[in-house]
Amino acid sequence: MVMATTATTAPTTSIASVVLEVPDPEAAHRFYTAFGVDTHIRLRASEAHSAGFRGFTLALTVSRPATVDSFLRAGVNAGATTLKPAEKSLWGYGGVLQAPDGTVWKIATSAKKDTGPATREIDEIVLLLGVEDVKASFGGKYAEFASGVSSPVKLALYKRRGLAKDLGVPAYGTGSHRIVLGSTAGSFTDPDGFVWETATSLTPAPSTASAQS
Repeated sequence: MVMATTATTAPTTSIASVVLEVPDPEAAHRFYTAFGVDTHIRLRASEAHSAGFRGFTLALTVSRPATVDSFLRAGVNAGATTLKPAEKSLWGYGGVLQAPDGTVWKIATSAKKDTGPATREIDEIVLLLGVEDVKASFGGKYAEFASGVSSPVKLALYKRRGLAKDLGVPAYGTGSHRIVLGSTAGSFTDPDGFVWETATSLTPAPSTASAQS
């Protein structure tokens, strides 16, 4: 796929891994295990300064409202903070929470009614990067790409202010994004300051022991 932050210089790449930089990888691993997404992300120790909105969110798409509630409840019980309670909207049903490490997660479904009991199954994981100017390159406010063959995460780009509004947080922020993306196209920093590094594996590491660097 082609990086959407620029139309002329961005390399062709796909996401091989998502690394969250956290102050305490062991505590973060406990949270993400309880939340149910530990096998989909990597964790790395970092004390880099970060304040306010980090410019991205990770979104879980699930099958029904009961499953949305199940993930939100598991996150809150493990120490997350609710940013937006689950509610119905024109597009479906969803809510937003913030993990103890500061990462914002959105859990949503296009279904408005339950057709069965809650499960812990994730249909899709999307990394939404908030960028300054999607329209300049793609003629719209949103761009989405197919994920790589072995990648568990799909990449999408959204205007930063619009993304922040959707999550219910102020758009400003300072310091590190606290996320590093594993790339099949080498190491680089994109125009919005997101760091990409050469991926050594297409399989996410489920434990802090193998995820720290």
